[in-house]
Formats: sequence, structure tokens, C-alpha cells
Amino acid sequence: MNVFLLRILILVCCFHLSLASATEASRLMVPKQGAYTGAYIDFGDGEDGVTLEAIEKFQDLTAKPLAIVAFGSFWARQAFPTEKVGLIRAYGAVPLIFWSPWDAPFDQNHGPDQYSLNEILAGKWDAYIDRWAADAAKVPSQFFVSFACEMNGTWFPWSGWFYGKGPPVTGDPKIPATWPGPETYKKAWRYVVDRARAQGATNILWVFQPNNYSYPLIPWNLAAAYYPGPEYVDWLALSVYGKQYAKEDWCPFRLLLEWPYEELCRLDPQKPVMLAEWGVAESHLPGEEKGAWITSAFLEMTSRYPRLKAAVFWHERWENEDGSYSNLRVNSSKASLQAYREGVANPFWLGRPAWTP
Repeated sequence: MNVFLLRILILVCCFHLSLASATEASRLMVPKQGAYTGAYIDFGDGEDGVTLEAIEKFQDLTAKPLAIVAFGSFWARQAFPTEKVGLIRAYGAVPLIFWSPWDAPFDQNHGPDQYSLNEILAGKWDAYIDRWAADAAKVPSQFFVSFACEMNGTWFPWSGWFYGKGPPVTGDPKIPATWPGPETYKKAWRYVVDRARAQGATNILWVFQPNNYSYPLIPWNLAAAYYPGPEYVDWLALSVYGKQYAKEDWCPFRLLLEWPYEELCRLDPQKPVMLAEWGVAESHLPGEEKGAWITSAFLEMTSRYPRLKAAVFWHERWENEDGSYSNLRVNSSKASLQAYREGVANPFWLGRPAWTP
């Protein structure tokens, strides 16, 4: 039999087995000990070019299976990624979908496009949300959705920065202050979640994912201002990156996570925490060793943060406008790959999800 056809047959069989297994045990367990390990694996400009080959190659590189595989679902696609979700589940991992209200060509540092929060709240995209959620409801096991992540920065079109900043919306000292940008974001989050649940998509684990440090770091833009409430969030998450660009400073992992983790945990005393994105670029400057940074990150994550239950490594390389490259791939150097392989080999890191009826 042709090798390619054999691989497809195996994949289809595994997919049907995973459907049956997930039907019997559809709820994802939060690990009592350890945490799930996962990755985003350079799936292209749209962050959605998911392939089994890429997933298996990453597993071979790191010598560890993945419990979570992350990818993007941009609103410009106007469809739920059924095949990609099925492929990830057939592999044996939980999908983490970055569901982004964003139009092509997906350029950062621009204001709102046709999928603006105001247009969402006005009902313009109700039909798309309903279709997406109806298809999501057909997935017979829980999966993660991070809606409009890193809202406390200025690089994405849904950032609170673009929807009003400045004085609070109430002057009554008896009423907690809210700000226009974060308030619009919270309303849009609740609106989307309510519509998705109305379509039966109760299998979605909603992930609230601010950037580790707000930019700008001022009171109205802190993560707490964007939190839509415990009934609308299942997991708390952070994006935690070290140096990505040549002009940035090198920063130890502990300083990148310690205070943001505490800030996030104050939002809710019990919800599990994940690093929905973490990584660092390869640097060629003295004292900026990616391998040592990764080693330190694994040591910190396994010893200092008891509510941390998942971490998703960002494995990507891209070209910058000045012609330089940011290489966050796990194998950007021998030292980087060795550090990652040694860190993730710790039994603390769980390479397969656990399900409960």
C-alpha cells in the first residue's frame, strides 16, 4: 500500500477512535500534579496551516508528545476550523484556538477593522458567530478558545487602547471605576460567549489571555480592567515572552512571570492558569543565552507557580521589517534545543491530556 495512503488511513482510524473516547470522557481534567505541555508550531501567516507532519516533527525534535496544540482562527476565514480541530484531536492533543476578530492581511499596530468590537456588539457578525459556534458544538470533547488575546497591549485591533482611554466612566466614588476601552472589550467578550453558548457550544473552555505586562502599564489598562467575570472564563492565561527583537532588553524569565502571575491569580482564587504563549528569540550577544533562559524558565515553572497547569511554547521564526529575523523556534540553536528537551523531559510535564466522564 502507498505509504501516504496508509498514513491517511491511520489518521482517519485514530480520529474515529478519538471521537468515541472523547464521547465517553469529554471533560478535560485539570492536573492535580504537574501541567500539560503544548506548542504553537509555525503554522504560517494565518497561524492556521496545521499539519500532522509539523506536529510529529516537533514531537521528534523535543522527544515529548504534546497535550495541547495551538493555532489561529481569524474571523477573516469566516469558518470554524473543523478539519484542523479533528486532526489535532486525532493526534491525541487538545486544540487551543486563538479566535481573533481580525481581517486580512493581519497587520499589527493598526486600529480596528471591519471586525471591530463595536461592530460585534452591533450584531453585524451574529450570523458568523452562530455558525462558528454551531460547528464548535459538534466537537465531542472540550477544547480551549482564547478570544481576542493580549487586549492590554496596543498591537491588535481589539486592544482597549483603540476604544477609549482616559477618565473612568463613572464619577461616583461608591461605584468602582471602569474605563471605556476595557468596558467595551468586556461587553464584546460576554456577547460572543453568550451567543456561542446559545448555539450549544458548552464544550468550549474559554481562556482569558492578557499579555504578561500591560502596555502602556497604567491603571486603566491593567488585566483586571478587562476581566469579563468568572462565569465567562474557564482558564486564566498569560503571554510571556523574553527578548524578541534586537533593540529589546534581555530579561530573566522570573521577572517576566512573577508579578503578572500574582496579578492574574487575584482575578479568581481557583481557576487554573496556563502560559498560552511563551518563548524567547535567539540572541547572539554576550550574556544573552537562549538555552540558559529556557532552562531557567522550566525551573521556575515547575517550582514556583502552583496554579500553573499548562504551558504552550511558541515555535516560530519570522522576518522583521528591517531584514533581521526573530527566531523563537525550539531548535534555533543546539543549546536551545538541548535545554528544551531536558526541561520538558521532567515528569511534571504531561504530554497527553486526561479526560473524565
